[in-house]
Formats: sequence, structure tokens, C-alpha cells
Amino acid sequence: MTLRTDLDHTMLPLDGSPPVRWRISEGLVAYDEAVVEMEREVAAIAEGRADELVWLLEHPPLYTAGTSADPRDLVQPDRFPVHATGRGGEYTYHGPGQRVAYVMLDLKRRRQDVRAYVSALEEVVIETLASMNVRGERREDRVGVWVRRPDKPRLPDGSVTEDKIAALGIRLRRWVSFHGLSLNVDPELSHFGGIVPCGISTYGVTSLVDLGLPVMMPDVDMRLREAFETVFGPTVSIG
Repeated sequence: MTLRTDLDHTMLPLDGSPPVRWRISEGLVAYDEAVVEMEREVAAIAEGRADELVWLLEHPPLYTAGTSADPRDLVQPDRFPVHATGRGGEYTYHGPGQRVAYVMLDLKRRRQDVRAYVSALEEVVIETLASMNVRGERREDRVGVWVRRPDKPRLPDGSVTEDKIAALGIRLRRWVSFHGLSLNVDPELSHFGGIVPCGISTYGVTSLVDLGLPVMMPDVDMRLREAFETVFGPTVSIG
């Protein structure tokens, strides 16, 4: 099987496709409200009543459980609200200071290839990080984007410690994607302690600020949009 690293990381739309709507919400958006909105948008995109959409937002502190979540990985079940979700993956944390991007794309206009889509989302994060001189990397055995931490003690097997900086969780309906990715800009990293993030206990979690980059969310959003357009094509801002 071809490695995700070796796949074509672009998923440009068919010629003549309209630009992807690009929406940014201010303040904190309740998770349940976001899911209802995503469901509505995905149905409209699948039926041809709406153009594709990327929605950037932040959530209040909460945990989500993907379809592969192991209850034993919910270490502190009473710490924050827990939401069952239909996306793939295990437990994740969302909260202020983390940029969540809900990506609603019609893969019929692009490539009907789930692995390629995951790799393309990872590429958006990797290119965003590269624009800030941070090297993000894929790992074939774990989805998401990782950063090497030679400044930390090595792992028991002698390998360099790695921290996760971005998580991915996707779902497809009629080949329209929803859910998406979350990039840690400046969340409270201790909040991840209530779960085993994505079921992986060997590695830690980091953020841009934790790595010594005191960036602001609007700057990250700008870089994220530039990277998205490189991988997926043009966007247009909406209110």
C-alpha cells in the first residue's frame, strides 16, 4: 500500500467549480450547535444547493468521542462535557485557543479517495506550520500532525520524543466531508489530561505557544487559508 507521505497531497476541484466558502466565527461556539449547522450544510452541499465550506471556530472546553473511542481512555469523565460524535477516531479535546476547522468538501468534485483526503488535510497543517518555521510531520501509524521534541527527555526506547500539535477526525456522507481538523494555537494543555488523546499515551501534546511562538489566532487563520488554497483551491470569505 502506498504511504500517505507518498500520495499526491493536492485535491484541487474540477475546472469551473465555485470557490470554497470560508467562514470564521467569533467567540465560542457550542458543540451541539456546530454539529447541527454542519449537518445542515453537508446536506445542502450534497444536494447541490450550497457551495463547499470551511468553518473556523473555537469551542468551550469539552471532549469528543469518535467511533473508535475506548471508554478507558476517558480518564476524567466529569471534568468537561463529553460529546459522542460520528467522526472517525477516538477521544479528543476542544477548547479556547485551539483553532477548529470544520471542512465540508464534495469529494466527487475532487477525488473519491479517503486516504488521499486525510493526507491532504495533514498537508494543510504541515504547510501552515512550515510558514512559521515549525516542522510538522505525518506518521503512518497515527493520524494527525506531529512535532519532534529533542528538548525533552527521550522515550524509553531511545527515540526522540514527539508531541501532537494537530488532530484530524473526518466523516463522509454521500462523499461530502465534515468534521475536520484542530490545530493547537494556545489552548490550556493541562485540559488534555482528562483523556488519552486519540488513544495514544506514549506521546504528548503541544501548541504553537508551547513551542515558543506567541502567535495570534488571526495570523494563524491567514496562514491556514493560504495553505488550504494551495492544497484544495480558491476560497471566498463569507459572513
